[in-house]
Amino acid sequence: MIGYGFMGRAHSNAYKRVNDFFDLEYRPVLQAICARDEAKAKQFADNWGYASVETDWRKLIERKDIDAVDICVPNNLHHDIAIAAAKAGKMILCEKPLSMNTAEGQEMVDAVEKAGVANTVWYNYRRVPAVTLAKQLIDEGRLGRIFHYRANFLQDWTISADLPQGGAGLWRIDVKAAGSGVTGDLLAHCIDTALWLNGPITSVTAMTETFIKERKHTESGKVEPVGIDDACAFLCRFANGSLAIFESTRYARGHKALYTFEINGADASIAWDLHDLHRLNYFDHRDDSIVRGWRSIHVTDGDMPYMGHWWVPGLQIGYEHSFVHQVADFLQNLAAKRPTSPTFRQALETQKVCDAVLASAKSGQWVNVK
Repeated sequence: MIGYGFMGRAHSNAYKRVNDFFDLEYRPVLQAICARDEAKAKQFADNWGYASVETDWRKLIERKDIDAVDICVPNNLHHDIAIAAAKAGKMILCEKPLSMNTAEGQEMVDAVEKAGVANTVWYNYRRVPAVTLAKQLIDEGRLGRIFHYRANFLQDWTISADLPQGGAGLWRIDVKAAGSGVTGDLLAHCIDTALWLNGPITSVTAMTETFIKERKHTESGKVEPVGIDDACAFLCRFANGSLAIFESTRYARGHKALYTFEINGADASIAWDLHDLHRLNYFDHRDDSIVRGWRSIHVTDGDMPYMGHWWVPGLQIGYEHSFVHQVADFLQNLAAKRPTSPTFRQALETQKVCDAVLASAKSGQWVNVK
């Protein structure tokens, strides 16, 4: 694993727990953690059970005892690490978004496909059981023709003008490390889920805003312009003819991580809320009028996605289990010689939409997704 921050912990937990609950041919071995700060990396290794520490990712990739590389570093480092790992024949699990932009992402796709290495991107919300159940209901045709898709992802942690940009904890506010703000960080999750549930997005029109124009940079100590988007809202059209509204901000006071989506079809609608992630709300117009209404499906039964591997019905699981599910799927597919979605190529489609959103916000025009 390269990187040891919040996502490093989430991924490490998944590697350690997956074989406790899933019957798999492979078992992850935590062979090495890599980070520039050797002392902190050693502390992380001791806590999570990694066998060794590296401070140079190039040396990590050269090691013969490493089969897979997990990229858990800021976005500007994904490209070089992924391409080097692919050339070295390593399997790659990369944090989202795939890359800084579509051009970089295409080079990463080309590299993993040329090398023929297994690859996936950590869009973990696909593997929340309620979201996976939503996919199942849509694929079964229960919603009928889709008319509307709406999603938002709201936070409030960057409102203070005293918050600096850059460095280990605040690289998401530094455009040189992140590439974009809420578009690549939060909306990328919403977009990936939407593409998975509702198919390709064809065109977008967007607006963004950077509310605080300058912040002190933690590395230079100087006040520098802020290059990321603090808030983004966009309309779009899907290839299936449906319309959508997406919104994301880090300036919604009172919201720490409000991610919701709702899909309206001719026959039924579904809605999901991260704050109540084990439930899927469902409305079916075909019900008799005297009992027609929104129902809350408690996604805990053993015949529901992933839940047969956990507890008895009625006992829910949480956020961290979505990462366990992604590792389980990756290992099962590896044994069966199948790709694990989203692959780099599939995640590139999300990157294309993000680029189109940012281009539209800059031009003030509708932009077609390439």
